[in-house]
Amino acid sequence: MATGVHPLLVSRVTLVGKASYTGTRTYIALKNPRAAACQPRQFTFVHSSGILVQKERMLPIRSKILSREDRRLTGSVRAGLSNAKHEPGPTRRCIVLDIEGTTTPIAFVTDVLFPYARDNVRKHLMSTYDSEETKSDINLLRAQVEDDLREGILGSVPVPSDDAGKEEVIDSLVANVEAMIKADRKITSLKELQGHIWRKGFENKELIAVVYEDVPEALQKWHANGIKVYIYSSGSREAQRLIFGNTSYGDLRKYLCGFFDTTIGNKKESQSYYEISQSLGVNKPSEVLFVTDVYQEAVAAKAAGLEVLISLRPGNAPVPDNHGFATIKSFAEL
Repeated sequence: MATGVHPLLVSRVTLVGKASYTGTRTYIALKNPRAAACQPRQFTFVHSSGILVQKERMLPIRSKILSREDRRLTGSVRAGLSNAKHEPGPTRRCIVLDIEGTTTPIAFVTDVLFPYARDNVRKHLMSTYDSEETKSDINLLRAQVEDDLREGILGSVPVPSDDAGKEEVIDSLVANVEAMIKADRKITSLKELQGHIWRKGFENKELIAVVYEDVPEALQKWHANGIKVYIYSSGSREAQRLIFGNTSYGDLRKYLCGFFDTTIGNKKESQSYYEISQSLGVNKPSEVLFVTDVYQEAVAAKAAGLEVLISLRPGNAPVPDNHGFATIKSFAEL
């Protein structure tokens, strides 16, 4: 069989094998199926000459001129990949996941995490009042409450200065935090404090995080295939790490490459998703897949150029009719 230099320029490639088959089904045979989870810009695809490669940076590739039978078989592989539902395509390098309603039931957050924070906020503030971490939390809350009072946000009460005394300050903070939790506000000051309260709960084994049963297997599969996975949630990065580090399936953080929270921007604003895509080292936003259960977040991510899927899990809020997005009910569909 003759060899030659294929004229196509692609990212740096490593030849890892050709398509093999049994009967009428076509399979991909990888000589080295294990890929480092967080290696930058690495994934597999079948290029036009039928050789399976791993992609990194720009270099010309050397390919074999295949026989007619080889071309027929590898063409079947390409067709199978392009027709598979939600199969990671050649331009998908990263997956960004929401938490509530996507990896984790909403009920776990609303019925377990939120009540735990509400019930323990006073105890937490009393026991850590003089720590630098809690002082920072109080400063953030003070600034937020001042804004809320100016805007007439329901449930906001003034936070006195430290001169008023520890108990009076904490009483006002507890009143504000309870109102914020009740309104399910997606604000950094609340989320930072909640994360610090939940940390104690996870450390004491009072809290065990819940994820959907298809999540661990999917994370493991994407990790093995070299697809980088990130989390973007309104919860603080610490809270995200606590959730994935303390699940009923064990510590899943080994399959994740990073965490984003509202410090990068509101989840319903397209600029937030643009900033995330700029942080991931991709060539263009469309190389990032975002999965969420919230229609407004899907719209914002699409406006920023990301690929988007809407998660339809039990208990999720309904999405508008004719919303125009592809949907999944399980990560097994990816």
